[in-house]
Amino acid sequence: MKLIVGLGNPGKEYENTRHNSGFRVVDAFVDDIGIDFNKNDFDGTYAKFKLDDEDVFVFKPLTYMNLSGTAVQKIAHFYKIKPDDIVVVYDDLAIKPGEIRLRLDGSSGGQKGMQNIIDNLGTQKIKRIRIGIGEPKFDTIDYVLGKPDKEDAPKIDKAIERAVKALKEYLNNDFQNAMSKYNGGDNVCLKNS
Repeated sequence: MKLIVGLGNPGKEYENTRHNSGFRVVDAFVDDIGIDFNKNDFDGTYAKFKLDDEDVFVFKPLTYMNLSGTAVQKIAHFYKIKPDDIVVVYDDLAIKPGEIRLRLDGSSGGQKGMQNIIDNLGTQKIKRIRIGIGEPKFDTIDYVLGKPDKEDAPKIDKAIERAVKALKEYLNNDFQNAMSKYNGGDNVCLKNS
C-alpha cells in the first residue's frame, strides 16, 4: 500500500495560498486520474484507488498544517502503511517558485507540517516532494498564507503540474526515477515537460 499526502490548511480562505501547494498538487493529481476525495476519516479527507493490485491512498489532513502528523499517523497506522511507502507534498520557502525538489529523507527544513509528521512517525525516512514558493518578501506568515503574485503564480502552477507528473512516475516506476526526471524546474528537464 502507498500513501500520498498533500499538506495545507482547510477552509476557503486558504485556497490557492502558497502554504496550500501540497493540497493543490493532490487535488490536481486526483483530477488527473479521475477519482475524488470521497472519504472522510482520520482527521482528513482521502481518495483510494488500485494500481496493479496495490491500494494507493491520497490524503489531505484537515487538522491545519502544524498538526498534520497526527492525521497522517492515524491513517498510516490503521492501514499499516510503512513510512517508506509514504510521500508527502508541501511548500518550501527555500526553493525558487517554479522548481520542485524530490528527496528520499531528511529534516523538515523548518516546515512545521512536515516536522509534525516526522515527530509522529518517529523517522525522517519519508519521501517528499517540495514545491518552491520562494523567500518571503515581507512577513513570513503573511507571505505563506497569501496568494502568489502575478509573477510567481504561473511558476507555481507549472511546479504543481511537474509534481503531478512526478507522482505518476513514482507510482508507475519508482521514486528514484521520479527524482532523476523531475528535480528542479522546467529549464532543467525540457524533454519531460
